[in-house]
Amino acid sequence: PGLSYTWIFNNTTLYLQEDSRRFVSQATGNLYLAKVEPWDVGNYMCAVSSAAAQRRVWGPPTALTLRGDGAMGEYEPKIEVHFPETTYAAKGSSVRLECFALGK
Repeated sequence: PGLSYTWIFNNTTLYLQEDSRRFVSQATGNLYLAKVEPWDVGNYMCAVSSAAAQRRVWGPPTALTLRGDGAMGEYEPKIEVHFPETTYAAKGSSVRLECFALGK
């Protein structure tokens, strides 16, 4: 609780608007890119901030490159669902439950 996630792309803050291709999980801070395009190639770095701790920490840069052959490799379909056993919400509030799938 109280954490905020920011992604840096090629040394510039990445301002993401929700679209059908890119998504940042508010639960984990993970950045998801669908249908990678040539302009997505570069270095990505996540910064995690805590207002309560008055601290910001950066992860190591991760390079994204395109494969020339367009192959993903041998990945079996994988579906992950991570929900707590109980989710609490105040009446009238909004709740977001997340589910992701990866595969070829």
